[in-house]
Amino acid sequence: MAEQPQPISPVKNFFAGGFGGVCLVFVGHPLDTIKVRLQTQPKPQPGQPPLYSGTFDCFRKTLVGEVLSLCGTAYSSDTGVFLPSFPTCCVVLGSLLFPWGRYPQLFAAGMLSGVFTTVIMAPGERIKCLLQIQAATGETKYSGSLDCAKQLYREAGIRGVYKGTVLTLMRDVPASGMYFMTYEWLKNSLTPEGKSVSDLSVPRILFAGGLAGIFNWAVAIPPDVLKSRFQT
Repeated sequence: MAEQPQPISPVKNFFAGGFGGVCLVFVGHPLDTIKVRLQTQPKPQPGQPPLYSGTFDCFRKTLVGEVLSLCGTAYSSDTGVFLPSFPTCCVVLGSLLFPWGRYPQLFAAGMLSGVFTTVIMAPGERIKCLLQIQAATGETKYSGSLDCAKQLYREAGIRGVYKGTVLTLMRDVPASGMYFMTYEWLKNSLTPEGKSVSDLSVPRILFAGGLAGIFNWAVAIPPDVLKSRFQT
């Protein structure tokens, strides 16, 4: 009888996800800063050009004027919570709610994981967005993440810190379901016949994750625009 693969412990899963989250922020944060600034730039006065004409113009102006903004505003990553909670959600939902198909199970489990991570993501996103745009306004109201959180709490209590939670849910719940469903589907599609998914090469896994990320953001961008504007 073939030896069954041993499941990865939740602790190892958590730390692996946390390290993945660090890599995610390191690579994605500069582009996230540009995204938020484009989403929240003010409407120009009649006859005046917009503050940023597009992605490359925003990148150039940010790089020239405030290079630290592209790499210095940290925020909480949900990946460390996302990865260990996902397998548990998948088992529960698969056995109770979606017994008729694996991909509906994956989509539902990913959505539930998105609900869990919103508790962490909503205040982190609120603080991140405010810090990302303050340099562009020419006013330095917050000296850092903790100072921003303290001022928000002092001004409006916990509701001020969690402003935009519903829109974060609207973004993360369907997008998370889409990500995990398409990620598993792509991995299975890229697995050669007669091989196991666990035998996939690193480049193929990276390709599956990257393409799943595109599907994720195709769903997430509309509510993300609303969230960024509402939170700032």
